[in-house]
Amino acid sequence: MATHFLLFSLFLLVCGAAGSDDPTTSRRRYGEIPLPGGLGPESIAFDCNGAGPYAGVSYGRVLKWNGPSRGWSEFSVPLPNRNRALCDRTTDPYSEPACRRPLGLRINRATCDLYIADAYFGLLRVGPNGGVAEHLSDSAEGVRFRLTNGLVIDERTGVVYFTDSSAVFQRREYLMSFNKGERSGRVLAYDARNKRVRVLYRGLAFPNGRNG
Repeated sequence: MATHFLLFSLFLLVCGAAGSDDPTTSRRRYGEIPLPGGLGPESIAFDCNGAGPYAGVSYGRVLKWNGPSRGWSEFSVPLPNRNRALCDRTTDPYSEPACRRPLGLRINRATCDLYIADAYFGLLRVGPNGGVAEHLSDSAEGVRFRLTNGLVIDERTGVVYFTDSSAVFQRREYLMSFNKGERSGRVLAYDARNKRVRVLYRGLAFPNGRNG
């Protein structure tokens, strides 16, 4: 069983005698946290209390780090009847449509809910206590999401901005999107107040994550 690691970097800036920042003297320290099988996260999040990180892994689960003494625990799954015999610890990309694949993760600091962009299942949300995630949306304007990817939240309004990287290819086929130069990606907005999804931009070449 392959072991994969989640890396954290801590940048230590050493100031010069004159008090100015000298980037040549900065040093980087890494700590490695082994993941329990599967392939590592594309996004991590920390909750309203600073606990975590929370990490989505290749076999469909969101895990929570509880410190060195307790390690990782399962925080959320996308389906109540998820096939654990098939999915747990698998790294087979062809199992992803059945097992799902969480990519983008963000905590809404106003509600402490965790929002999940699942590549195969669309936009999900789970409360501070975890469990089975609530399915919010898997399509917009009659077009199903094929590769829900990155997200960011406007905490003033609760609007979730997220990307659907391709309307043609799924995550396990993402290189074909590049090779064919297709431009079917979209940027969308989910409004939690009325539970509606709007398309903000379309015709994009593999929009990946969003930062904000």
